[in-house]
Amino acid sequence: MVHNAYDSFELLTNCPNKIDAIESYGSKLLIACSDGALRIYAPVSAISDKSPPSDYHNHGDQLRKEPYSLERTVNGFSKKPMLSMKVLASRELLLSLSESIAFHRLPNLETIAVLTKAKGANVFDWDDKRGFLCFARQKRVCIFRHDGGRGFVEVKDFGVSDTVKSMSWCGENICLGIRKEYWILNSTNGALSQVFPSGRLAPPLVVSLPSGELLLGKDNIGVFVDQNGKHLQAEKICWSEAPSLVVIQKSYAISLLPRRIEIRSLRVPYSLIQAFVLQNVRHLIESNNAIIVALSNSVRALFPVPLGAQIVQLTASGNFEEALALCKLLPPEDSNLRAAKEGSIHIRYAHYLFDNGSYEEAMEHFLASQVDIIYVLSLYPSIVLPKTSLVPEREKLIDISQDAPYLSRGSCGLSDIMEPSPPIHLSDFDEHSALESKKMSHNTLMALIKYLQKRRFGIVEKATAEGTDEVVLDAVGDNYGPYDSNRFKKSNKGRGNIAINSGAREMAAILDTALLQALLLTGQTSAALELLKGLNYCDLKICEEILQKWNHYTALLELYKCNAMHREALKLLHQLVEESKSNQSKPELNPKFKPESIVEYLKPLCWTDPMLVLEFSMLVLESCPTQTIELLLSGNIPADLVNSYLKQHAPSMQGRYLELMLVMNENGISGNLQNEMVQIYLSEVLDWHAELNAQEKWDEKAYSPTRNKLLSALESISGYNPEALLKRLPADALYEERALLLGKMNQHELALSLYVHKLHVPDLALSYCDRVYESAAHLPSAKSSGNIYLTLLQIYLNPRKTTMNFEKRITNLVSFQNTNVPKVSSVTPVKAKGGRATKKIAAIEGAEDLRVSPSGTDSSRSDGDADEFGDEGGSTIMLDEVLDLLSKRWDRINGAQALKLLPRETKLQNLLPFLGPLLKKSSEAYRNLSVIKSLRQSENLQVSTI
Repeated sequence: MVHNAYDSFELLTNCPNKIDAIESYGSKLLIACSDGALRIYAPVSAISDKSPPSDYHNHGDQLRKEPYSLERTVNGFSKKPMLSMKVLASRELLLSLSESIAFHRLPNLETIAVLTKAKGANVFDWDDKRGFLCFARQKRVCIFRHDGGRGFVEVKDFGVSDTVKSMSWCGENICLGIRKEYWILNSTNGALSQVFPSGRLAPPLVVSLPSGELLLGKDNIGVFVDQNGKHLQAEKICWSEAPSLVVIQKSYAISLLPRRIEIRSLRVPYSLIQAFVLQNVRHLIESNNAIIVALSNSVRALFPVPLGAQIVQLTASGNFEEALALCKLLPPEDSNLRAAKEGSIHIRYAHYLFDNGSYEEAMEHFLASQVDIIYVLSLYPSIVLPKTSLVPEREKLIDISQDAPYLSRGSCGLSDIMEPSPPIHLSDFDEHSALESKKMSHNTLMALIKYLQKRRFGIVEKATAEGTDEVVLDAVGDNYGPYDSNRFKKSNKGRGNIAINSGAREMAAILDTALLQALLLTGQTSAALELLKGLNYCDLKICEEILQKWNHYTALLELYKCNAMHREALKLLHQLVEESKSNQSKPELNPKFKPESIVEYLKPLCWTDPMLVLEFSMLVLESCPTQTIELLLSGNIPADLVNSYLKQHAPSMQGRYLELMLVMNENGISGNLQNEMVQIYLSEVLDWHAELNAQEKWDEKAYSPTRNKLLSALESISGYNPEALLKRLPADALYEERALLLGKMNQHELALSLYVHKLHVPDLALSYCDRVYESAAHLPSAKSSGNIYLTLLQIYLNPRKTTMNFEKRITNLVSFQNTNVPKVSSVTPVKAKGGRATKKIAAIEGAEDLRVSPSGTDSSRSDGDADEFGDEGGSTIMLDEVLDLLSKRWDRINGAQALKLLPRETKLQNLLPFLGPLLKKSSEAYRNLSVIKSLRQSENLQVSTI
């Protein structure tokens, strides 16, 4: 026997006649005896009050737990033995089945209707909701409807195969027990459908459940079916013997067996709750507050033990599931009491399960109890928790179990019915330390993780809401001072500022700190990382120490990151990268710690902390230069700041940075940075030249990668200062660089002279002319960009005027430029020295007298400068180069001026590649102009005639 669900009490003894039927009405007992009389019994206390006999409800509407005595007798109530009676409380009627079915008005017992068709009926059932009565007589099933007042209307009459021994309404159908089988009768059309056999030892037994389902007896087994007769579940009630009657009250099934009354739970596994040994029990009916047991000449009542007392019994005996089921039966007005009881039982049940190794089930009950997570975490002493104002001492966490029955109780006053759990005192803590290893096992921690994850959403949501409320209060001018340093605890990713006095956020910190430790202890590193990457409230100090101790460096990095401790994270990351490189790297270090990890970490910081990005990017600049420089270029860091930082801390990478910046955005790089980049290239080239020159291996036509970069930069960009660079060039080398710089200064004659007489590469000279010509062609103010070719032509034809004093001219040029005199005079033709300019073919000696340099000649040089050229180059005319230039660029050279510069000895045959296409083009132009002129004259004539 599990517990006492009912108390048996003898209401009356020595009934003068044998009891045939019994029913209760209010606090009265209606007993039909074998002599045909109806005896009405009332509580002794009610009779002593001398109330009117007919007033059944003045003394309460429930049976009383006290002796009953005869109040009055109605003789001749039935002519034949009474088979059954039923009080229809909603209609104030008494239904009696004797030789027929009769209805009596309560409380006076006036007969209002007798169903003559029910003569010979042996069983009936009443549907109180619809007011339908069904009864069986012989092989017929009849249905009547109460139409109010005294009237009953016949609805249906169906035939069946044999006498009905048991019946019950099930919705709109009727379940019938016929012979040894159960049938479902459709009350609308009379269709019968077989359910299953009823068994061989006992007659059919149909019991209606409060849910509308049915319990059908099959010998000593009870089977649950729905209203259509389909099985509901595999589990069945098993009685010790076949019952003859079964009454359902709340969560119990009370069955009448031959030698005793059994009370079983209606919850799986339908265990036996209580048993009463009673002989010769004739009737078992349900009253409004008790079960009435009628023997031959006496009546007992089974009064339910108060639910609170039953719950205490069940909890004390360890039947927690039954206790929780009874809690749900508490009345709605006792919701606080019910919540307190359920919470206390869940806690005790959870402890029981936890101690017996059912950790996940234990956590489910801790979750249902809604106890604070601090209480649950007290079962895990090895998990370190942050200090909190909620429970300041660990001892309080341990002793809280003493108050377990009263958790969440409010003011319901449960102490009088609830037994407290045995407390766990500090003195007992040493005894429990032996169990610590078990409590920190994998299974216990997995159960804790599931529990914390289920609790986490609500706690974190509440903590986040508190943070949002604080932000709003700050925005509208809350009482807190804007610079109150004691108000905030720390900043965290996505959560704003964490207030010290925030209860919800303290609880969230406890939860997340414990959850992180549990995840790490169970080897769920990836889950721990996901926790730290999202919104979390992990305690920084505790988690930092644990992660360092257990060498979980990846998680430690995320911890620093989510707390905006980027400097600490980067220091740790750099340390891990260096240790990964070294031969003595720790085996627990993950090999994925590479320099690129630092670059990836720095990317989001470019917009928030550029100086930190610059500082730590220097650490990986040499190991992964491309990624680092791309980081600096793609971020929100000013280029001048980056360049200055690189110049100071990593000068070797400064040029690389400027190169990539120029490639990414040529127009975005300032003139200062362009000049800086060219200066860096030039410095490297000068060092290279000095090294080779010291070894006497210098070759003007040798090109290093840096020299190629320098030449490309000098040619393609324009933001540098050519005068400053020109001063740094050696006098006897780097002529190509010098030529490009002179070109930037519009000293085209000097530049071309270098290509021709120093480098001896006419192709470079021609390419130079092409660049000048094409760049000038896009300028609207350019008049005759083809004169650059005439300048080259003059250099070929005038080899006497070489660069003997070349360096001196450049020095004078640079000095002259530094006096703020304009670099290049625009289009200023040099006056002729003599009259030979009118000759058709000019002598070489007087060729320069006919020069015209609107955009490309060295017009800033005075005539006296020409005399400084010596005879270094000899006097041989470079006629082949002249003819090659004319044939290749005939369309860009003024033919008349070119012919004037050619020597008289030039053969006309050699000029055919030049003159042929030139004359053809001129003829076509002349012809086209003639046609246009004729057309215009024709238009003019037409206009004049009109």
